[in-house]
Amino acid sequence: MTRTVFLAGLMAVAALIALPMGGAGSTSARAEAPLTLVATTGMIADAARQVGGDAVKVRALMGPGVDPHAYRQTRSDIVAMTRADLVLWHGLYLEAQMEEFFHDLARKRTVVAVAEGLSKDKLRGHDDYADKFDPHVWMTPELWKDMIEEVQKALTDARPDQAEVFAANAAAHLAELDQLIAYGNGILAKVPAENRVLVTAHDAFGYFGRDFGFEVLGIQGISTQSEAGLNRIGELVDLLVERQISAVFVESSVSDRSIRALIEGAAAQGHEVRIGGELFSDAMGADGTYEGTYVGMLDHNMTTIAAALGAEVPPKGMSGRLSGVGL
Repeated sequence: MTRTVFLAGLMAVAALIALPMGGAGSTSARAEAPLTLVATTGMIADAARQVGGDAVKVRALMGPGVDPHAYRQTRSDIVAMTRADLVLWHGLYLEAQMEEFFHDLARKRTVVAVAEGLSKDKLRGHDDYADKFDPHVWMTPELWKDMIEEVQKALTDARPDQAEVFAANAAAHLAELDQLIAYGNGILAKVPAENRVLVTAHDAFGYFGRDFGFEVLGIQGISTQSEAGLNRIGELVDLLVERQISAVFVESSVSDRSIRALIEGAAAQGHEVRIGGELFSDAMGADGTYEGTYVGMLDHNMTTIAAALGAEVPPKGMSGRLSGVGL
């Protein structure tokens, strides 16, 4: 997007913000209506739905397969955000292409960068920027619990009269996340120690590796906008062969080209490597599916990784375990 087009978008924002929001008598009607909320990522949208329940109406800008590192707002996005009661974006330089827009919008609308409220001592440093952090905090449910609390704060600030509802919903979801953590600890502990190497398209799984005891190797860095050079691919091919790593993983929101280059490079050296499965890294699954929820996304990733790297897993992951399938 050129700077001219971007500036045109900002002018559209200014025009939309200037529109009247309703005539006489509209205040009480808006107070009774659900809080209209726009979230950038599917993960934040899911958090808002879990905490807000029936008191919110949520739109996610980025759907399945969308890379937030490269996403730019469309005109329809601008319209939705300027008309929303609340806009939640991730922060931590995840939506780098949109930051200037959000800072401009925040002068007229309630806009919250949810992950910026996290304690920095819990975050990993960024491999490309000394003053920034790894934004992939959704990869560990422990950190995501803090994100749920930040979403709860934002919703409560927007609708104080619904504070008790938001608190109860958040508590119920946090309990669900505790179940997810217990499942992950149990299933991933079954992966043999020598197999605890997670090779993916980009470095999105650092928090996952830190919390569950895996070495994580990405072809690209923390951002998909970083280069996937031939030297890096060559280094990883040699590592796959030397350590006899048998499975690598593709990501739903990243091209599989570099991963397939690893497989071909290893094959050229006489070592067979297979794709262990597709993981959700920067986007969740399809709307209306289990994998289209935060819990389903992480359950899928945990179960897929464990199964591909040598653990025995329930046929339907955590959802199967809780319903008694395969036990």
